[in-house]
Amino acid sequence: MKESTRAGGASGRKQFDIWGVLIGLFLIMTSLACLLPFVHVVAKSFSADAYVIANKIILWPKGFTVEAYGKIFADASIMRSLYVSIVVTVLFTIIGMIVTICAAYPLSRKQLKGRSVITFIFLFTMYFHGGIIPDYMLISSLGMLDTMWSLVLPLAFSAFNLLIMKTALTSTIPDSLEESARIDGADHFRILWSIVLPLSKPIIATLSLFYAVGRWNAYQDALFYIKQNVDMRPLQLKLYYLIIQATESFQLEATQVQISNPEVLKASVVVFATLPILCIFPFIQKYFVQGAMIGAVKG
Repeated sequence: MKESTRAGGASGRKQFDIWGVLIGLFLIMTSLACLLPFVHVVAKSFSADAYVIANKIILWPKGFTVEAYGKIFADASIMRSLYVSIVVTVLFTIIGMIVTICAAYPLSRKQLKGRSVITFIFLFTMYFHGGIIPDYMLISSLGMLDTMWSLVLPLAFSAFNLLIMKTALTSTIPDSLEESARIDGADHFRILWSIVLPLSKPIIATLSLFYAVGRWNAYQDALFYIKQNVDMRPLQLKLYYLIIQATESFQLEATQVQISNPEVLKASVVVFATLPILCIFPFIQKYFVQGAMIGAVKG
């Protein structure tokens, strides 16, 4: 009897180990599928034109050179686009988080009458959208075309992020804590500032990352709304215009730059546009996993 029990336990451990190996291999393959293309782009950005033309670049640069990055930093339009992207992303994230927090906190409190109906209204907007043409007409009628606010205000609120924030506040902020604060004379603004926000750092950091990355990588709205004022083009839109160039000649605003292969400049701009987000992520990584888990639990 004992021998059969031991055999069954050994078989169970063996089966568990096999599944663990398979899951580990799957995660490794998925990680490589995400990482290797970026490594290839980085290697191409530091390689000489001749090796790129011959398609000899895989994961390591050949003919190491930083000439493409020198052209990026020498071009005033790209540096101006970087400045516009930073300002727009910061404003977008701040405004988005303020609106999200101010909407999620009352919806997470049980004493708010009709909160289920209001939540459904927000949820409804995730399934139905007016379309690009009504959005453009609205932005045009508000006089925000070719301005920074056309990139900040229209998308500064996300119903998806609101629902995550609401769920997190419901599951992490107990009603007893709010009741004790109200007994001490604190109003809702005081409770929000002194209790809710300090206890919600993980989910705030997570949603801030969602807002910042989404705004940083977006270019379609800038393509529609920024036409005449080229100084307001964000970095991703500048990258878009570089990528769609099919010739070997790039007009970089002030000078005519001749390069043997445009892929080198494209790769260097991709790396240049990705680095700011990669530099920010390690500082909020400790909050990211915790915040994502809190927002995923239904309260």
